[in-house]
Amino acid sequence: MLETSQFSLRLAAVRRQIALVCAESGRRPEDITLVAVSKTFSFAVVADAYQCGQLHFGENYMQDCLPKIEQAAVLNLPLKWHFIGHLQRNKARYFDARFFMLHSLDSLELARQLGRQALVGGYRQSVLVQVNVSHDKAKYGVKPSLLLAFMDRLRYVDGLSVEGLMTIPAITGDDVETRSCYRRLAGLFAEVRNAYYPDDPGFRHLSMGMSGDFMTAIAEGATIIRIGTLLFGER
Repeated sequence: MLETSQFSLRLAAVRRQIALVCAESGRRPEDITLVAVSKTFSFAVVADAYQCGQLHFGENYMQDCLPKIEQAAVLNLPLKWHFIGHLQRNKARYFDARFFMLHSLDSLELARQLGRQALVGGYRQSVLVQVNVSHDKAKYGVKPSLLLAFMDRLRYVDGLSVEGLMTIPAITGDDVETRSCYRRLAGLFAEVRNAYYPDDPGFRHLSMGMSGDFMTAIAEGATIIRIGTLLFGER
């Protein structure tokens, strides 16, 4: 098990890097949400991370995260759960107010299902739209060329709070390509905001950046970064 002191040191190191790139980019560290990607790790590891001051956690698989959510609720831990993996429609019925945010919305059918569930439950569900900026066939997400049309229809789905965009770059090892991917998403974000959310301060998030490239992502405008290995170690 990852020791609390070890996680604390790793968390402090990541926060220092966030502060550094924010200073270089003219941004504020408090405007960056650090999501600790806890997929495959036990609830005990999550609880230790919480003791170190980490509140936001990211999960990819419904069957793994639901037991953690239930254990956190029993202990009254105010954790904020982000679902960052692909959400299958047959698993969407489990997605409810216990989740802080969905990062991977990419279909209107899923949007409508989540919206209906939110209306019945009396809450608004925060979502980000996943965009396949890299045109990677192995990844999910709305095609950039279809994004404006998708967003035009999405804004009429009741029960959702659409708060921004998310992307996962292609794994190429090319820093220039990764930066280009994040820069393109920031450009798409500006287009969508200007077209459909010009007066909505809630549409504000860019979820991009992981352990190997989060400083690049922040420099290109990320407001949410998803960090796993740097905090928890190799899986």
